[in-house]
Amino acid sequence: MSKEEITTDATSSYITYNPLGTVLAIMPWNFPFWQLSRFAAPALMAGNAVVLKHASNVMGCALEIESLLHEAGVPEDIFRTLVADSDQKTQKVIQREGIHAVTLTGSTRAGKAVASQAGNELKKTVLELGGSDPYVVLEDADLEQTAETCVTSRLINSGQSCIAAKRFIVVDAVYDEFLDLVVEKMKEKTVGSPFDEETDVGPMARVDLRDELHEQVQKSVEKGANAVVGGSLPKSEGTYYPVTILTEVHKGMPAYEEETFGPVAAVLKVRDEDEAIKVANDTNFGLGAAVFSQDKNKAEYIAANKLEAGCCFVNDFVKSDPRLPFGGIKQSGYGRELSHVGIKEFVNIKTVYVA
Repeated sequence: MSKEEITTDATSSYITYNPLGTVLAIMPWNFPFWQLSRFAAPALMAGNAVVLKHASNVMGCALEIESLLHEAGVPEDIFRTLVADSDQKTQKVIQREGIHAVTLTGSTRAGKAVASQAGNELKKTVLELGGSDPYVVLEDADLEQTAETCVTSRLINSGQSCIAAKRFIVVDAVYDEFLDLVVEKMKEKTVGSPFDEETDVGPMARVDLRDELHEQVQKSVEKGANAVVGGSLPKSEGTYYPVTILTEVHKGMPAYEEETFGPVAAVLKVRDEDEAIKVANDTNFGLGAAVFSQDKNKAEYIAANKLEAGCCFVNDFVKSDPRLPFGGIKQSGYGRELSHVGIKEFVNIKTVYVA
């Protein structure tokens, strides 16, 4: 139990941080080890127990994580894996008296469902949901470095990352040059088997996810977007989707309004810095954001004060770091993982006052 002394009129007054009890963790498939680790390590350090309900298509990973933790000395009853594949079963677990809090990493739709179920039981939740991260490119950006960073971020894990760069928002003065660089670098990427060392972008996780992404691209094109790279389903077997760049993307298109969970980038032209910030914030999501400029003081000010997101980076792509809090705002969820902030999410912050 940690203790934080506070000077008041009392003889002694302080804050203690006591564990809540057992936390149900509902985790996704796209980073099956890391996603769980960044929640479980802080929760366990705070003294809580964990019940893991992992995505059904990575249950082998879940059981391996459990085995590794037990081997490392975590008692069996402190970390257990729940083998369940239906939302109905998960809801029943949330309702159980022995579950004291819930965390979920997943879609906004799933987050709303879990928050509603847990709220009905008055149980604490932390939600890390989807994102449509804007990367703002200002006139004085190092365009070569910026284009490389943006493409790298967009294609991590075949684009299946909540904090991947989704929207490249570029001021008019450097738009054409930046677009040429991004097109060049995207075309250089090889889509293929993850077992091939030459592959840059592997397949998507499931056929339905690939088809949903393609539908988003098609609907955006039907509404006026231009697929300058990719945009067509390959004829080869497998759940592959080509690296795709959409331009002429505007409000009302899926590529503008929704999260594109795959190797699809939207490149948006704006007049100036002010419009870039306005477009970056014109989204229901608020997980990550980045700004690129050689004027670091200006870029830092924009990141700290102007961009509406939980994680804002300057001249680099958004990533999670155990030393820093991670999480979003708006439809991207609430609460934080990692850092000392993450450790304090699932505790009773108790005031003790001794007269």
